Amino acid sequence: METRSIEYGAAHLPDGVRLYAVGDIHGRSDLLHRLLGHIEADTAARGPAETRLMFLGDYIDRGPDSPGVLDLLMEPRAWARTTCLRGNHEDALLSFIKDPVETRFWIDWGGLSTLHAYGVPFVSDLYTMAHQLDRVLPDRHRAFLKGMPVRESVGDYLFVHAGVDPTRPFARQDPFTLTTIREPFLNWGKPLEKIVVHGHTISSEPELLSWRIGIDTGAYASGRLTALGLESDRRWTLHT
Repeated sequence: METRSIEYGAAHLPDGVRLYAVGDIHGRSDLLHRLLGHIEADTAARGPAETRLMFLGDYIDRGPDSPGVLDLLMEPRAWARTTCLRGNHEDALLSFIKDPVETRFWIDWGGLSTLHAYGVPFVSDLYTMAHQLDRVLPDRHRAFLKGMPVRESVGDYLFVHAGVDPTRPFARQDPFTLTTIREPFLNWGKPLEKIVVHGHTISSEPELLSWRIGIDTGAYASGRLTALGLESDRRWTLHT
């Protein structure tokens, strides 16, 4: 069956919806707190709307305060409805607890900073670290991480962590692809069923292209956490 594709300039959100998508945070609770203040001020200045916050995954690792990021994301906000999508780093932490040998790469991905933030010392025995993390990880964080969806569609936009397989219909994408893909998605160059808004791949500036919008600006190292604002057919960015 032939699928409909969305041209970049024709993409819309539903009437009355204003959405802010936020790129990879990676343990920088300081930047998240600052960006949330910018977003709250921005949406107040723009007037009444149904404001939504869409976080695109990779909340943990690399930066110093992964637990603080999760706590901030979980806070209720009267001014916005929040959705937190799952990234490959969230998957890796949960997998490390189950099978630390198979998922030992998580340590090199930045998991060491997350272990430190939860008070788990580095030791040579992976099973010891996994057991200690399993013991100290708060139930609220565990449930939050496990309950995250991998995709959300709003209007003419699809929100995911990494991207999509552009050779397959959106209805047939698998979670691993949505949280890990780079090519051929990044350089696809042709319209898709929806504009895909994603993080996962770092760029110095937001990438607003015809088939995708990438907003991972490497916050853990650059200090620049980016949000994409969307309303009707309009787009803008905010950053720390």
